[in-house]
Amino acid sequence: MQRRRFLKQGLRVAAGAAAISTLGLGLVGCGFHLRGYGDTVPALEALAVSGPNDDFTPVVRETLARSGTRIDDQAALRLNLSRATISETQQGLAGAGSRDIVLTLKAPFSVQRQANDAFLLDQQTLEVRERISVNDDELLAQDDTRRAARERLRDAAARQLLERLRPLAER
Repeated sequence: MQRRRFLKQGLRVAAGAAAISTLGLGLVGCGFHLRGYGDTVPALEALAVSGPNDDFTPVVRETLARSGTRIDDQAALRLNLSRATISETQQGLAGAGSRDIVLTLKAPFSVQRQANDAFLLDQQTLEVRERISVNDDELLAQDDTRRAARERLRDAAARQLLERLRPLAER
């Protein structure tokens, strides 16, 4: 009796997988694709960057340069970065000496025309989060985990900034 039930469940799973595969092939065949998937972010030709002397500003400069944007103090547009802050929120105990922490990076920014100081993007805030687990018994590893998570947060925020600047590049 159990064998029969097991075989019926296997047939249902196989039928479901076949239906999903058929649906996927149908979508591919009709030309469907995810919006933005595989598209490169159009780069601004040139951008002046002003910001505080912190760990986030160099990451933004490097990300912009990699995307093809020339960093130039005489550019028509200026990106104003404010100080990025990273906060930690403890989410509770994960078990025996370890705990989960949510790191949140917030970085305010704006974009202005250099000619007349008109704001194209007025005081917006980038916000990215990451959850990490740390063990209270391994303090050195805990510091390394936090440091790596902060680097990933800065990289993610810089990529988010590129997405927010996309409409300016498409003009």
